[in-house]
Amino acid sequence: MPDTPATILIVDDAPENLGILMELLSPQYRVLAAQSGARCLEIAASPTPPELILLDVMMPDMDGYTTLRALRSREDTRDIPVMLLTALADAENEEQGLAMGAADYIVKPIKPAVVMARIRTQLEARQARRWLKDQNGILENEVARRMAENDLIQQLGIRALAHLAEIRDPETGNHILRTQAYVHLLAGLLQSHPRFSATLSPHYIALLSRSAPLHDIGKVGIPDHILLKPGPLTQEEWAIMQTHAKLGSDAIEEAEKDIERPVEFLALAKEIAHWHHERWDGTGYPDRLGGDAIPVSARLMALADVFDALICRRVYKRAMTFEQARDIIEKGRGTHFDPDVVDAFLEHFVRFVDIARRYQDDH
Repeated sequence: MPDTPATILIVDDAPENLGILMELLSPQYRVLAAQSGARCLEIAASPTPPELILLDVMMPDMDGYTTLRALRSREDTRDIPVMLLTALADAENEEQGLAMGAADYIVKPIKPAVVMARIRTQLEARQARRWLKDQNGILENEVARRMAENDLIQQLGIRALAHLAEIRDPETGNHILRTQAYVHLLAGLLQSHPRFSATLSPHYIALLSRSAPLHDIGKVGIPDHILLKPGPLTQEEWAIMQTHAKLGSDAIEEAEKDIERPVEFLALAKEIAHWHHERWDGTGYPDRLGGDAIPVSARLMALADVFDALICRRVYKRAMTFEQARDIIEKGRGTHFDPDVVDAFLEHFVRFVDIARRYQDDH
């Protein structure tokens, strides 16, 4: 099947000029004609626009420069190449047209061979631009597909690692989903707070939410007789249990050594794993950090983790009511938890309860 001939629009107010150009171009191209700039704009904006416009400069009412400016100002016509036709042969007029976006400049009286050669060049250039645009579109779609695939693989990897800890401690159930949602909600609530706005950007919150499930990854290193003990831990056992924070951050740090460049969410995951048991008053573990020395990520996870632990049954305790857990969190304001984080939690307590119910465990 032969290629469809390119469509060329000739715009000239003089019928004799239209006739000459139409006779020259018709054997090779599909030719349209317009005798005014206004009609040119109508045809150019039609569902089947021309692939090239030959535009006379000297026309009444709306001259070629005005028409060209209008073509370039519209999104649906700005990419159509325009060749200006004029009897004015001075360099100033040529520079003006080219500066406004004309693809070429042809002086009348026309030379048929020159016109045909320049038209062919412009059509080939347009075809090349369109091919390149299509290839760029294909490439962009492929990059987007691969990024989405890599993102999914990363999320699955994170969830799989997080479930390693959950398998060791089966009563945690949907703890991963709940704490991830609590942290995301807290970060969003504090995003405009003066103390947190510089840190809690949308990008940071996305990374924080992604890394939150790894907060207890270190529990895989705690012996079963301690991790699953149904009663209170001895002082020695508690000391071993506390090592899960550093075990988690150490494991993530070892993983970082195997990659060529830093991964942002792993840096946050390491913070959360290592310091989410620190307390605002400096009496937590493993490093006894206090106040703002505790990373924001760990401060948010601290409240999320404690709230969820309180409302869930464990081998060593019964579940508390939402209200009982809320009261304990409130009592920990300024001692266990960052006061502003507690305030956000209390003000939007109902939303945290909604998350807990949405991802409640099945017993």
